[in-house]
Amino acid sequence: MTFQRIVVALLVLIVGGLGGIGYLQWKTAVQVRTLKAFVEGSVFNEAVMACEQAKSSTPFRWNGGKSTSVIGLNSVKTDKYTVSASYTLVADGVYCDFDPIKRKADIGSSFLERETF
Repeated sequence: MTFQRIVVALLVLIVGGLGGIGYLQWKTAVQVRTLKAFVEGSVFNEAVMACEQAKSSTPFRWNGGKSTSVIGLNSVKTDKYTVSASYTLVADGVYCDFDPIKRKADIGSSFLERETF
């Protein structure tokens, strides 16, 4: 009888622990999504201006574009210590990667194929 109570108590503790872990993970995910939305919203106007002013053989026209979309904030870890960030916009099939740290736009490139600095 004591063995059964111990097993039930351990099972209740395990289920409670997994529930607590799930709740904390959900809470953290909500905070990360909120932070990402805030960062993307604060970078958007600057990215559009930089992309429209960037020199390229294919012009990037966000304002007045027929088909525009925001891919959003991306990041790639180039090595052990460096993470490169990019905010990507697409207007009429022309991609523009905006680096929010360097405040530089690259038109017609794919973020994953872009040169690392």
